[in-house]
Amino acid sequence: MSIIESMGKKKPRRPSRSLAQKFKAEIVGLCRRGDRSVGQVAKDFELTETAVRGWVKQAKVDAGERNGLTSSEREELAALRRENRRLLEEVDVLKRGIASFTKETR
Repeated sequence: MSIIESMGKKKPRRPSRSLAQKFKAEIVGLCRRGDRSVGQVAKDFELTETAVRGWVKQAKVDAGERNGLTSSEREELAALRRENRRLLEEVDVLKRGIASFTKETR
């Protein structure tokens, strides 16, 4: 396969993994200790550097060292967005039901 042929093809994505919070905390601890760089820790544990940097950033937010939404605030926001989406769908169903009912009664 030539370089030009391979340029059009996307690199297959790594399947996503759900990692335990304890494992993430240990990885963040290794990075924050300063013995190894974030890139080296990511490479050693076969993780993406972007993911590890995100975990470190979120740990700083949770510890109050950086501005942003804490993990619990993020969870609450996600739950509120899910509920809002569900309620909007219910309202839409009710509107359609009322519109259908008013057409039948005319």
